[in-house]
Amino acid sequence: MSNDLAARSLAYHANPRPGKLTILPSKPCTTQDDLSLAYTPGVAVPCTEIHDHPEKIWEYTGRGNTVAVVSDGTAVLGLGNIGPEAGLPVMEGKSVLFKRFADIDAVALCIGGVFKEDGRTDPDKVIEIVARLEPSFGGINLEDIGAPACFAIEPALKKTMGIPVFHDDQHGTAIISLAGILNALRVVGKKIGDCRFVMNGAGAAGIACAEYYVSAGADRSKFILCDSKGVIHDGRTDLNPQKQRFAVHTDARTLADAIRGADVFVGVSVPKALTGDMVRTMAPGAVVFAMANPTPEIFPDEALAAGAAVAGTGRSDYSNQVNNVLGFPGIFRGALDTRASDISRP
Repeated sequence: MSNDLAARSLAYHANPRPGKLTILPSKPCTTQDDLSLAYTPGVAVPCTEIHDHPEKIWEYTGRGNTVAVVSDGTAVLGLGNIGPEAGLPVMEGKSVLFKRFADIDAVALCIGGVFKEDGRTDPDKVIEIVARLEPSFGGINLEDIGAPACFAIEPALKKTMGIPVFHDDQHGTAIISLAGILNALRVVGKKIGDCRFVMNGAGAAGIACAEYYVSAGADRSKFILCDSKGVIHDGRTDLNPQKQRFAVHTDARTLADAIRGADVFVGVSVPKALTGDMVRTMAPGAVVFAMANPTPEIFPDEALAAGAAVAGTGRSDYSNQVNNVLGFPGIFRGALDTRASDISRP
């Protein structure tokens, strides 16, 4: 990241007041009469109505347009486990995007005290905290919660809560990247079922993306996933159940090995993991989506110079942006407007 961008970002977050969010009333409260309606005695009337008719909460409160953006700070962007305090700017940023693109009021909630002695997230603690938020929110956007905890948290909350629960890092990333891949494959004249996929990053986003691509017609046997230890192959004994579904019989052990002849590269991992020399070994008409943030696995100009036909990143300052902002505001807008109890997925 350039020094200029870093300086401008810090100034943006600090001035004219710290942070990116504020709360404004939706009704006037300027007169004594306004006050008597906004608070006591008038507020007792909608309280009584909701007590007698619980469905009235959607009519007399802002719950139907309010989403909680919840994170434990364990998988923030490509920065990793930086903690809930350091993750708060991202959650505030998500809340800004909810408001700007879908007029949804979102509250950033970074939660602490949910970690086990080994420093890993205790899924049960997160589930207990988030489940108790239901009376105040119309939806829950889980964000930047690392694997494997996220694989337990989202399904449990979807089962017990009566409002939509959506882990954007898993399924938002899967939705937006699949849309981009389908369009890119049209450009290069390939069918998804014929393509060889290489994915760098096998955490929450990588696994969800791979599963979603398979649901759209990609061939599971033509995937190679790589994690921090290299290729996920059938000789490894350290794989969780999600990774085991993509363990393949192969001699490839590194990303450089795996990417030879690949049609599609999807990166949800770490900065500069992919080189131009690796891209040159891909199949003709290669698609490269390097989505690590803030620094991608390879920058688009490097990928294109190395022979990629289509290149995209997760950054907002490049063309071909493959970023969840293209999806989650509208997804929640539709869910809230229809008062959906769930956001389904394959």
